[in-house]
Amino acid sequence: MNDNTEIQKLRLAVKELSVLNDIATAVSTTHDLNQVIELIIHECVNHLNVEQGAIMLLDPTETDDQFHTIVREIDTDTDIVPYHFGVQLTGWMIKNQTPLLINDFPNDNRFTSLSDEEFPINSILSVPLKTKGKLIGVLNVFNKISEDGFTLSDQRMLSIIATQSAQAVESARLYDEEKSLKIIEEELNFATDIQTNLLPKFNPEINGFDISGKSIPAKEVGGDYYDFIPIDEKKNAICLGDISGKGMPAAMLMANLQATLRGQALFTSSAGECLTRANKLLYRSTDLQKFATLFYGILDTTESIFHFSNAGHDPPFLINSNKEITRLTKGGTVLGFMEDYQFEEDFIKLNSNDTVVIYSDGITEALNEKNEEFSEDRLLAILKENLKSSADMIIEEVFNAIKIFVNAVPQSDDITIVVIKKN
Repeated sequence: MNDNTEIQKLRLAVKELSVLNDIATAVSTTHDLNQVIELIIHECVNHLNVEQGAIMLLDPTETDDQFHTIVREIDTDTDIVPYHFGVQLTGWMIKNQTPLLINDFPNDNRFTSLSDEEFPINSILSVPLKTKGKLIGVLNVFNKISEDGFTLSDQRMLSIIATQSAQAVESARLYDEEKSLKIIEEELNFATDIQTNLLPKFNPEINGFDISGKSIPAKEVGGDYYDFIPIDEKKNAICLGDISGKGMPAAMLMANLQATLRGQALFTSSAGECLTRANKLLYRSTDLQKFATLFYGILDTTESIFHFSNAGHDPPFLINSNKEITRLTKGGTVLGFMEDYQFEEDFIKLNSNDTVVIYSDGITEALNEKNEEFSEDRLLAILKENLKSSADMIIEEVFNAIKIFVNAVPQSDDITIVVIKKN
């Protein structure tokens, strides 16, 4: 009798080693999380003689993991474990973190609300998946193909499988996360390149005017954009906008907007009409969640007149030699929001020492350690103090003031400014 017992123990140990070897061999062939899970479930179904298996993973991004846990289910047949069952089972495992063995599931009062006609569950064996003592998910097998149901030996086997599989699953998940982060990083780098290449390489040299622009992008690529567009010998378009969104979508919308504006600028000398046409094209080529604020001006150097239209952008400042302020507001709503929208326009006469400052909200909304905004008042104070300086110097003074103001707080948005001075 003792010999038979020892033989049975030996056979069980050999089987366990065989299963572990099969799983180790299988999962070593891939880093893909889906494939790792499928391989583990396949081995469980085969070795434990069950109808189906599933792995349910806790979402590592959830701070409160209770009942918000299912991120993946894998089955070996066409049936899928019901979602509501997965939520309750995972919730039970989070609370207890011990194996669960039920051979008469329909009559188990702990899960009476989980009957499902499409996938009738008669018996279930679930064990926690843990790495470094932390629960990362649940390994389940359903409906033992045996009249005796699940045994303690099955529980031991599944627990051993879970112990080995947990690290493989976690490693595959980390590998997936690293791949995703790498893709995001590559996308952001590409978006940064697009944004950088779209911005002017040089400031325009226009007789009688001193014009300069500069943009410092945030770490997460935003959508600030400015451009100088020669129209003819007497006229130049000057624009500054803020594209909604971040990353590649913002960069692509920026490229679309630049191409549209550069094309329309050659067809009309009206600032309002240019924005009206650009808006219609932008509306048709983007979804409703994508839009842009934009200030668009046309500088006529023969008469020193600046025609402009403002599409929902922060109104630029016109500051004269007496430090009097005028806001350039005429225009309309944001671009890409309404298809048939007629933008209005206005104009100003630029006299000697007049200064026009166009800027993005990344300047006025820059935050310091006290969560205070840089504000329009601070911007205006710096502009008034430096009215006699060159356009380049005014921009540098603004950026230096922002740097001192925010101190160690990371830049959260692009900061962009264009200065136009009449000599």
